[in-house]
Amino acid sequence: MQKAMAFGGVGLSELSLLDLTRLLSLLHKGELLCPIGPQELHMAGLSYLVDRVEFLRGLDERAVRAVLVAVIAERKKG
Repeated sequence: MQKAMAFGGVGLSELSLLDLTRLLSLLHKGELLCPIGPQELHMAGLSYLVDRVEFLRGLDERAVRAVLVAVIAERKKG
């Protein structure tokens, strides 16, 4: 059973390292636009993540990059 975060949900904990790096790569290429929402994910070919990235919704590109870089670094570290 997963414990919900204070913001409601499980953050990005359900995303694999591959999914996180794919998000960041598409963001760098300009193929994923911010703010991230269902339509942006569909257009980037990431429909399967629609219900798993609520934590990134509404953030601007700079914030999304910062979050993804930090989470990827933590995953690789530990």
